[in-house]
Amino acid sequence: MNPLLSDWSFPPFDAIRDEDFAPAFDTALAEARANIAAIAANPEAPSFANTIEALEGAEAALDKVAGVFYPLSGAESTTAREALQRELAPKMSAFSSEIINNRALFARIDALTDDGLTPEQARVLYLYKQMFVRSGARLEGAEAERLTAVKSRLSVLGTEFSQNLLAEERGWSRALSAEDMEGLPDFVVDAAKAAAEERGQEGHLLTLNRSLIVPFLQFSPRRELRRVAYEAWVARGANGNEHDNRAIAAETLALREERAKLLGYASFADYKLEPEMAKTPAAVRDLLMRVWEPAKVKALEDAEVLARMMHADGINGDLEPWDWRYYSEKRRVAEHDLDEAALKPYLSLDAMIEASFDVANRLFGLEFPPLDVPVYHPDVRVWQVTRGGKPLAVFVGDYFARGSKRSGAWCTAIRSQKAEVTPIVMNVCNFAKGSPSLLSYDDARTLFHEFGHALHQMLSDVTYGFISGTSVARDFVELPSQLYEHWLEVPEVLEKHARHYRTGEPMPKAMMERLLAALTYDQGFSTVEFLGSALVDLAFHDGAAPADPMAKQAEVLAGLGMPKAIRMRHATPHFSHVFSGDGYSSGYYSYMWSEVMDADAFAAFEEAGDYFDPAVAAKLEEHILSAGGSRDAEELYVAFRGRMPGVEAMLKGRGLDA
Repeated sequence: MNPLLSDWSFPPFDAIRDEDFAPAFDTALAEARANIAAIAANPEAPSFANTIEALEGAEAALDKVAGVFYPLSGAESTTAREALQRELAPKMSAFSSEIINNRALFARIDALTDDGLTPEQARVLYLYKQMFVRSGARLEGAEAERLTAVKSRLSVLGTEFSQNLLAEERGWSRALSAEDMEGLPDFVVDAAKAAAEERGQEGHLLTLNRSLIVPFLQFSPRRELRRVAYEAWVARGANGNEHDNRAIAAETLALREERAKLLGYASFADYKLEPEMAKTPAAVRDLLMRVWEPAKVKALEDAEVLARMMHADGINGDLEPWDWRYYSEKRRVAEHDLDEAALKPYLSLDAMIEASFDVANRLFGLEFPPLDVPVYHPDVRVWQVTRGGKPLAVFVGDYFARGSKRSGAWCTAIRSQKAEVTPIVMNVCNFAKGSPSLLSYDDARTLFHEFGHALHQMLSDVTYGFISGTSVARDFVELPSQLYEHWLEVPEVLEKHARHYRTGEPMPKAMMERLLAALTYDQGFSTVEFLGSALVDLAFHDGAAPADPMAKQAEVLAGLGMPKAIRMRHATPHFSHVFSGDGYSSGYYSYMWSEVMDADAFAAFEEAGDYFDPAVAAKLEEHILSAGGSRDAEELYVAFRGRMPGVEAMLKGRGLDA
């Protein structure tokens, strides 16, 4: 028996080998095809039970195999897994197209009505019909064939883009001499040593992992070395080698435009935004530009201050992107007396994990006893998630950076919740490994963010997997994650959990007050770099696809008057959100759209006078966290809050309301 297809409650990672995946996929795909053919050929009149519910279970084995393979490929890649990913991309795309182009199957779905259905069933039926139509089920002949070819090619390109970026990040490192480490705090030195050990080298290495390179840029006084490191970081995917992503980006944009036009839309942005809360490119642009102007003003004011600090150091010329973080950190210490090196000992990884669990316990009654099961890497940790002794989910945490893991942080489900099925949910991060691992405040916020996504999956309580957990509008999916970040700002949470990893002493009250007072510090910079990426993403997809995406990127940024010392958070050749798949294409804005809601949602607790108010927490779980996609996103939010929010709370939260 192939271990992937065995009757497991948690993946048997100790028994799974790379060579098991291909035959498991072959078996699962064959089973899924047979099941779907039987549904389409069913001589009985179509019903919700014999069509939609049957489809819900048709791919059970495939979901099982893919639910292990794809999370594992992102977190613990191997040469064999990368090769299989490339092979699977067109296969899985072809399988998806077979289903969409199955006329008999679509006819059964199209014939169904809401009569006699529960509200959840009616929602599932609506979404199935929408999925089929938006995927081309009404196309015929040459147009249907071309759409299938376009989607297949796009899946291949997304895989290539992601693997190229991983290769670029693996391929660059810089040995650091004792002189190179001048001015670096111990936690950066330790992270550089761990990076060298992870690559089997002696000494200290600077790599392109964000949790290492960002603090290096913050603390290294060696300007030329900062420049070299920064330019290597922002050049990922654009080095003119076999891993260059620029041609992939151009082809991807052209194919997306063609896909949209085959389906009758004016642009890919019009197609992509139709089912989202924003609905139109104009609505997205309106939100982003309402924030751009105050953010740019603040960033330019800050740039002048940092340039004066640099000139006072005897460095003439303009403030450059590799200077910003260094002088901003100096300014933060001077103005807020907040030294990150002094702060990090109070933010150990273990303490922040415990803090995230404790908040979930106080809000939702969840408990997290450790679970002893086989894992795919020694650093991986697993917990059972229970409430009142009843198992609700399994939570997997994979927190440390390594060369086999793609960059960034994300949440995924090995198994999604439905009916009586409990989910297995996974958070993956790229924190620098240490003894112990000490986090920056931004790292701790990332941990809370991803755990907010995990709660959305773990507390899901729906019947059908199609609408489970994070299966919601893209510009709604970030609400639970960004909302959960706010509890890291609650003083009583920090008082309990932000304790010195050596002494156990709580963070000094004065330090905590300075930390909380500085939360809006440098928001001009972070908002501008985010908006630069979001507006470029929108411009790529709203209208004709640019033949030269890099030229279009430059044109958009010039039109915005992008401050010289700030770059896009994600330049095109390494913009994984947009080019590693369709997920955030024409949708990077959604973080800010969700932020408008998360600021307003947290205000509900503030208005109740208790950050852990049981009634507000119960409404949050009922209408947001457990509901999945069972209702329209706006309807869910209004059920929780009573109305939709304006941008005021979000601007205030970023300190941009002055």
